[in-house]
Amino acid sequence: MIASGYAGTIMADCYSGYQGITLRSDGSMQRGACNSHARRKIFDARSNHPLVASVLLAMYQELYDIEDRGKLLSNEARQELRQREATVVWTRMRAYLNSPVVKNLLPKEAMGKAVAYLNNQWDALQLYLTSGGIPIDNNDAEQLMKQVRAPTLGVGRGRKNWLFIGSIAAGGRAADLMTLVSSALRNDLDVCSYVKGVLDALLSGSTDYEQLRPDVWAQMHPEQIREYRREERRDRADRKQFRRALRRQAQRQAAR
Repeated sequence: MIASGYAGTIMADCYSGYQGITLRSDGSMQRGACNSHARRKIFDARSNHPLVASVLLAMYQELYDIEDRGKLLSNEARQELRQREATVVWTRMRAYLNSPVVKNLLPKEAMGKAVAYLNNQWDALQLYLTSGGIPIDNNDAEQLMKQVRAPTLGVGRGRKNWLFIGSIAAGGRAADLMTLVSSALRNDLDVCSYVKGVLDALLSGSTDYEQLRPDVWAQMHPEQIREYRREERRDRADRKQFRRALRRQAQRQAAR
């Protein structure tokens, strides 16, 4: 059902079920691998081979620095930035993964497994380079999922409450509603006003579903946009860029 109703990119970890979905789509869907998962495997194995970890993590730091600089750009400008700078980093990473120091890692070592993950998912990890609209990882989606549970329930209680959804149909409805709410949040909309507006439109007989998309709705109803969310996001981006700039400066000074 999912494969027949969607054409585009799935950004996810490397769970085999996602690969099955893309195969069932007859080529209409592509799976992009989450670079945050790949980086985390390197980070978790750093005590096994500190030197290899430091080199690979430094390259990932460069890739994420590029993403930070491209965050507020248009999709076209972001893709140009990635093609100009990120592809160079990926080329260096490929050369390092092919070097003897990495090739001689034992496959059962923690770092050997982390490197094997990179090699096995190499093309999927770089799929984001083909379009400025594809994220480098799926962190945003995972963070939005955390907002579904009530904060007062706690993580453990939330896991138990969501362990059984009731039925396949109920799972589909829950996924639709969570997607709708998360999409509204990503477009800085007042979620209650947006959901009410969509339901009112549907109940009145509207079938213009394109106009009910959160991004289109935000353009048509600017009064429902929470500007403070945009300001908070810009402030977070500015703080992150400042911290990264300080770190790069410290690294340059240490290298002298």
